[in-house]
Amino acid sequence: MADNLYIASLEPYSGKLVITLGVMEMLSRRVNRLGFFRTISPVSAEEDSHIRLISGRFNLALQPRQMVGVTADMARSWVARGEERRLFREIVRKFKEAEDACDFLLCEGPDITHLSDAFEYGISIHIARELGTPALYVSSALELSLPRLLENLKVAEKAFKQQQCPLLGILVNRVSPADMAECRSMINQHCDPEIPIGLLPETDSLNRPTMGEIVEALAAEWFSGPRDGLQRDVLDFKVAAMGPANFLDYIEKDDLIITPGDRPDIIFTTLAAIASKNYPTPAGILLSGNITPPSSVIQLLEGIDQHTIPIYRSTEDTYRTAMQASAVTGRLRPDNPRKIARALGLFESHVDIKALEERIRLTPSTTMSPLMFEYSIFQQARAERKHIVLPEGDDDRILQAAEILRLRDVVELTILGSENAIKARAATLGLKLDKVSFLDPQTSPLREEFAETFYTLRKHKGITLDNARDVMTDVSYFGTMMVYRDMVDGMVSGAAHTTTHTIRPAFQFIRTAPGVLLVSSVFLMCMDTRVLVYGDCAINPNPNAEQLAEIAISSAKTARLFGIEPIVAMLSYSSGDSGAGSDVEQVREAVAITRKRQPELKIDGPIQYDAAIDATVASKKMPDSEVAGRATVFIFPDLNTGNNTYKAVQRSSGAVAIGPVLQGLNKPVNDLSRGCLVPDIVNTVAITAIQAQQVGKNAEKNR
Repeated sequence: MADNLYIASLEPYSGKLVITLGVMEMLSRRVNRLGFFRTISPVSAEEDSHIRLISGRFNLALQPRQMVGVTADMARSWVARGEERRLFREIVRKFKEAEDACDFLLCEGPDITHLSDAFEYGISIHIARELGTPALYVSSALELSLPRLLENLKVAEKAFKQQQCPLLGILVNRVSPADMAECRSMINQHCDPEIPIGLLPETDSLNRPTMGEIVEALAAEWFSGPRDGLQRDVLDFKVAAMGPANFLDYIEKDDLIITPGDRPDIIFTTLAAIASKNYPTPAGILLSGNITPPSSVIQLLEGIDQHTIPIYRSTEDTYRTAMQASAVTGRLRPDNPRKIARALGLFESHVDIKALEERIRLTPSTTMSPLMFEYSIFQQARAERKHIVLPEGDDDRILQAAEILRLRDVVELTILGSENAIKARAATLGLKLDKVSFLDPQTSPLREEFAETFYTLRKHKGITLDNARDVMTDVSYFGTMMVYRDMVDGMVSGAAHTTTHTIRPAFQFIRTAPGVLLVSSVFLMCMDTRVLVYGDCAINPNPNAEQLAEIAISSAKTARLFGIEPIVAMLSYSSGDSGAGSDVEQVREAVAITRKRQPELKIDGPIQYDAAIDATVASKKMPDSEVAGRATVFIFPDLNTGNNTYKAVQRSSGAVAIGPVLQGLNKPVNDLSRGCLVPDIVNTVAITAIQAQQVGKNAEKNR
């Protein structure tokens, strides 16, 4: 069973809350710790009517603040400043926090009626993609012709498909009862048969405001009658301006009578109509004009024993009072069990509950957005906090990343460089580097210890002790020695140094892990809806078959470490048996070696990239392959191909490329691109920490 579901709508006034309520009722029968979450709330969490209703009815353990991603005002502000990524990151963070506290989390997308033109049309689907949740789409047929409704449905189907969001089904809400049969026939003829579509008729009783809602909207003041029990629906409004005799002919059941406060005759006539079995009972009286009836009228009303009609006063004149009252629409509220029961009855009588439950059970999330991946690695790193050294303390990006990492409590950090200089620069940049350690290789007493260790390790290569002392002034060597000596768990460098400068020390004395033939690298390619692994794109120029097999095995381990099922494609310019040549044969041999060493690993090749990633192409080129069309790990035949491909994909698709992530070392050391951005550094540090966790687990196993 999927552990989350997203309810989306792209039109205003879709009646989404009815669907939310119905789905929550359905889930409450089979889920113990059920949760609810709104991505963008029009108000604060405490004021949110959806949260009050759902939380109260289902006795949720989550606090209101845990059920909201951001408010609409916050979202508008960030979008106006061009900080959309910050918006989605915050929603993802809050969503995952709520999800961790539940067995199942129902997520409600933003209400289009509360969003401005600053938001793109498909923001609700965009959020669903970032969260990686299967979705249930709610469409509104209110005041739409059937052709226009069909157009909306087809646009929605296309939008979900383009965003690669799993769509469980579509519920068309607020369909005219007279159009139900014709609407169903139209959908069966023109919509995707793979996506079930249900219809719910428009129900006027759900849209009628209660007396209480009107009183609240107009800030009306109590005058007489009951103060509670205002859940009665108001069917219509009657402005009483004529005399009592004529007025009686217009009274109907559940009317709200609006009359000036100086018309006690209308008050008494209404009370008499209620007492008479010959006239219907109105819902209430609203006195307009900010006029209080005289004390004699008040005294008379106070003497009536069973005064059952609420009477309230409005400060506005009769016209404005009537206009304001008629503009109030009914809502589902926790204090109106009758309307809640009505909404649930509508949902359960028009939605195939069993089919929907089955769709939820069979539709796990298959997407992983860059933000979701970022959140997952932060959570993984935070679970067992590791200590990472950053040698490049004179780079502003390193300091900015360090602040983020400490604020988010992902890792412990040591930065190399002059503490005074670093703190002065941080102050200039407005950064706070609380709980960060500093070490200066030029002045640290550790320099002599490290030089002696390096001399011992490398004297067979002709290194003298004086050479070793000089080498240890280099931040890359100093930082790597900290890793070697277990003073820290890993190192990230390369923002201001070449790849060779960063990784040479690791090759010299950290070296490869037991059973690993060579060090290689991968890039984690975060696409819109999934994360792929590309190897080797940074280290080995022309690997032979044995080395390609080693790269494949290491890359599969790395993929598994970050929650990606390894399905390995060994790439070539040929697929299957269609081509020949030494390059193709080398890949074929590498596949055979890998299968012999790792028989349980899903791997195939030689295979072309399009056949590896696209199911349609795969069905034509390699129909019998368990890898073709499903690959998650792509092994390139040489560095030239891999490096150019990852950069081409990154630049042309907008993918986030994290790496190179080095694999095969005894302890984790990772390289940064000199053109890296602050988020690249943050992500690479988190990945390094996760690798360090795995090193610790392996050490425990070997004891």
